[in-house]
Amino acid sequence: MTTPWGELALIRFPEDPRDRLRAWDASDEYLLRHLAEHEVPLSGTVVVVGDRWGALVTALAAHRPTQITDSFLTQEATRANLARNGVEPGSVRLLTAQDPPPERVDVLLVRVPKSLALLEDQLLRLAPAVHAGTVVVGAGMVKEIHSSTLALFERVLGPTRTSLAEKKARLIFCTPDTSSVGAANPWPYSYALPDDVGLVSGRTVVNHAGVFCADRLDIGTRFFLRHLPGTRGPRRVVDLGCGNGIVGTAVALANPEAEVLFTDESFQAVASAEATYKANGVPGHAEFRVGDGLAGVPAGSVDVVLNNPPFHSHQATTDTTAWRMFTGARRALRPGGELWVVGNRHLGYHVKLRKLFGNSQLVASDPKFVVLKAVKRT
Repeated sequence: MTTPWGELALIRFPEDPRDRLRAWDASDEYLLRHLAEHEVPLSGTVVVVGDRWGALVTALAAHRPTQITDSFLTQEATRANLARNGVEPGSVRLLTAQDPPPERVDVLLVRVPKSLALLEDQLLRLAPAVHAGTVVVGAGMVKEIHSSTLALFERVLGPTRTSLAEKKARLIFCTPDTSSVGAANPWPYSYALPDDVGLVSGRTVVNHAGVFCADRLDIGTRFFLRHLPGTRGPRRVVDLGCGNGIVGTAVALANPEAEVLFTDESFQAVASAEATYKANGVPGHAEFRVGDGLAGVPAGSVDVVLNNPPFHSHQATTDTTAWRMFTGARRALRPGGELWVVGNRHLGYHVKLRKLFGNSQLVASDPKFVVLKAVKRT
């Protein structure tokens, strides 16, 4: 990536030579160019929210920025990119969306996330640290910035306007209004499940901002809940890409002897899963882990993996994440262990499962979704 301060070599994480997607886009370049051309003072506390793969904080490392992200993969990419460009790791402070934000923010740079709810939560958490002199600049591709995005900046922080578009990217400029009374943060959000989803019917779900379908049960999970495997005895079960954790919670309620691992690369998701589990007083043992899929889980140590894989990486449609989840599941499963997957029919996951496991069984289907099972033979 070309920046006003030189060239940077950047990667996404995990690094894959076959991945043709870049670790930055035109909005990152536009934001950095604006900071340099307008000589925006980068003294004081510089906070970068939503940096996708660490491109922004790597470019601004000389100013010792703080990065706030909901993504474990972003943090790992940031560490890798700092090292790749010869930057001392201590030059950038890495915080998660669950960590307390800095008490004072002098420059706030916001890479607009896909989730408006996550943006709301982040801005509301940072608003008390913003002062009248804080420079606030947002960035995103034109298709990512809507009237609702601008209205949210204005409601939480103050008067907001946008730049002209360049290379399909746009900037957001906000002038903090510290005289306004801070709004209450509605996140995390809780609701009761409907009455047609088996054992978890009527149970409480807790969602932190940014978790998929945070205000309602998505139809794929609803379908999955009706067709979960009937585990019995002391089985080790993984809710892979757990989101709010309702799938793993359903298994734990059905089998109190099960040991359930909830894992996701989103800090907000794992916090939601733990809150959902505790809100329902589930017996048995559970572990909650933020990480890269099943990395770190010992090979051959798991009986069942339950998975509703995403097919987007930010704005890009890709099956890369699903494939990595499936390969990770095969490694972690014991011989005879099972991977259960729910997905849209058109995604053709049965082909990938047959290629990887040598088998794929259709458990259930409707016009939109399928539930598939693959068994690890050896």
